[in-house]
Amino acid sequence: MNGTDRPRYAPEWLALREGADAAARAPELLGPLRQHLENAERGAAGLVVRDLGCGTGSMGRWLAPRLNGPQHWILHDHDPELLELAAAQMPRTAADGSPVTVTTEPGDIAHLTAERLAGTSLVTASALLDLLTRDELDALAAACAGARCPALLALSVMGRVDLTPADPLDCAITDAFNAHQRRVDDGRRLLGPDAVAAASVAFAHHGLTVRAQPSQWQLGPGSRLPAASAQPGAGSDGSALAAEWLRGWVGAACEQQPDLAPRADTYLQSRLAACEAGELRVVVHHSDVLAVPRPAGGTP
Repeated sequence: MNGTDRPRYAPEWLALREGADAAARAPELLGPLRQHLENAERGAAGLVVRDLGCGTGSMGRWLAPRLNGPQHWILHDHDPELLELAAAQMPRTAADGSPVTVTTEPGDIAHLTAERLAGTSLVTASALLDLLTRDELDALAAACAGARCPALLALSVMGRVDLTPADPLDCAITDAFNAHQRRVDDGRRLLGPDAVAAASVAFAHHGLTVRAQPSQWQLGPGSRLPAASAQPGAGSDGSALAAEWLRGWVGAACEQQPDLAPRADTYLQSRLAACEAGELRVVVHHSDVLAVPRPAGGTP
């Protein structure tokens, strides 16, 4: 598997997390992004945005209506079914009513170069950085720098989870999950929770100005997810997402450290019961990264 060819995610899981993703994305990065895009040259199609590993297109649904001017989105994913869903659900108008068009490019996107990015106004991705290796991340940073193309890379895991009330097994599960995220996969050592720090170094090394902002999932009592992305059974507080996330989180931890399994099964059942009862609050820490080329001859 190549670095940006992510494992296939079920559309149901991507739909379940979309409300939490939308609520978590860092709006603080939109100002500097808009400023750069307004000052950059645009072709006849207006903004050209490449969304890497687009899944069902949640980034486009969130970002396109927040940017002005005509936009052409190029959606990349190795899963043709997800590409079809993403293209069908893309917004058709920008923030100022300008048209938004979309095309899809299936297949390998692990070898992006500055030449391939020529004419691209923006590269975006969600929940992708942690699935890259250090070399793949450096290649992406070099391609963006060579094409003088900014990148908005959202929702990368930070390796920190807060659960309330706490449980003595929380730390052990977290550590095992983080080790799983850093695993060697088909000869590739994934960055996992180190991805945001590595991206800040890589993009800065290639001459881009880097900003990072927290983008936390906040699930449970008192949390409200955007109604537009809710789905049957999702729950406005993200309880269904929290339950599904718990299953995956504990499962990955046990895959990495099998001796956890006997205790983890009891732990998971207790956590799921608390979630169903509305007694569990979960904060999953992510970060969004914006990397913007510096003005030619200017300072950061």
